[in-house]
Amino acid sequence: MTIGPPIEELHFSEEPDVNTVPGPNSERLIERQKQIDSSAVAYPNRVPIALKDAKGATVRDADGNVFLDFFAGIGVLNVGHANPYVLEGVHEQLDRYTHTVDFPTEARLDLIDKLDSIAPGNLSGNSRVIFGGPSGSDAIEGSIKLAKHNTGRHGMLGFEGAYHGTTSGALTLTAAKKYKAGYAPLLPDTVHAPYPAPSNDVGVEEALDAVARKFEDPYGGHETPAGIWVEPIQGEGGVVVPQNGFLKGLRDVADDNDAMLIFDEVQTGIGRTGKWFAADHFGVTPDAITMAKSLGGSGLPIGAMMYHEKFDTWGPGGHVGTFRGNVPAMVGGIRAIEYIEENGLLERAQTLGEQIRDRFDELAEDVTEITDVRGRGLFVGVEFRARGDSGELVEEIQRRCYENGVLVWSAGRGGNVLRMIPPLVITDRQTEVAMNVICEAIRSAVDPQ
Repeated sequence: MTIGPPIEELHFSEEPDVNTVPGPNSERLIERQKQIDSSAVAYPNRVPIALKDAKGATVRDADGNVFLDFFAGIGVLNVGHANPYVLEGVHEQLDRYTHTVDFPTEARLDLIDKLDSIAPGNLSGNSRVIFGGPSGSDAIEGSIKLAKHNTGRHGMLGFEGAYHGTTSGALTLTAAKKYKAGYAPLLPDTVHAPYPAPSNDVGVEEALDAVARKFEDPYGGHETPAGIWVEPIQGEGGVVVPQNGFLKGLRDVADDNDAMLIFDEVQTGIGRTGKWFAADHFGVTPDAITMAKSLGGSGLPIGAMMYHEKFDTWGPGGHVGTFRGNVPAMVGGIRAIEYIEENGLLERAQTLGEQIRDRFDELAEDVTEITDVRGRGLFVGVEFRARGDSGELVEEIQRRCYENGVLVWSAGRGGNVLRMIPPLVITDRQTEVAMNVICEAIRSAVDPQ
């Protein structure tokens, strides 16, 4: 029997319902936030909205405006906001106990088994899972320790355009200088190689040659890396899908140099790309996968790393974190995977993603500012030719979408990529309506006349 409710019943509505935005209550709460919250707060500066509640692929603000959510908390709500099947299990668990460090529980062990069953390649049946801190950055920190511990080396190799988080080790691997300004020095002997894609004029052979030299050139100027950290599809870098052969080439370089290959699937994992993991699109099995975001099912924080059992060389306490026993989040993760399985959401994400990209491809025939449309599943990026301030056009598109009831976000090295990561439970009608709003926002922003 299919696990319910069906996706059509998860939302406030099939269409947005927006009056004047921001409304007075949102303005009041945003102003209050400015007075007492950190100056590091960013999102309300671009989308001035104060949230009241959310269901499925819809959110409602403090003034009662209903938006279609093509943002999903940066890809956290893969099965939608407040999914009843997920929350049922979470609520039941909250009434029992919530925090267990790493003592065994049914939920912890069941989630580990579930992750093993959906793992790519030969990780399935041969994996171990470790829970550290509750974020993607924490998962990356654990992977750094694992690579160093298993290779005896401390150097690291990441990629231009990469985003892996903002804690010390993760920030070292992150490529964007804006996140690093004022925080140097970070971890030593870390290098970044080109990430190949048609949009940045870097080919697979060129990129792999650069990676190989970082390992094999005796005069390379740094220690041989302990591992290669890569997003199989870059997120913040602009939803960049690598050219065929790149990830396979990285697997070969890692094997040839006794290094670990770590896939950062914090944003792409748990069905986002129409496969359980983006690795599945390329037929490449990494040594380790970091995950977080959608792993908790309902938005509860949980970070984890799955890795091949041959690297399980830690002793007791080799990697720890106080909140590595968030049992409600573990229950949420199990139920989210079950909901995706039983409702065919992987296949649905692939179908809807293709429809969305086809719609943008058609628009690009008339809107010459669109230079590339890319992605996998419901992980979609539309790149625009830079105009004035690099991200100015995308910000204008984002504003117009918001004013008409659709929430989208940006990405890319210059902020010139429109990024869409809606919940996998978005309906056909919601997709159609949202695409009408987004396409009209693009047309009107490009030609305001």
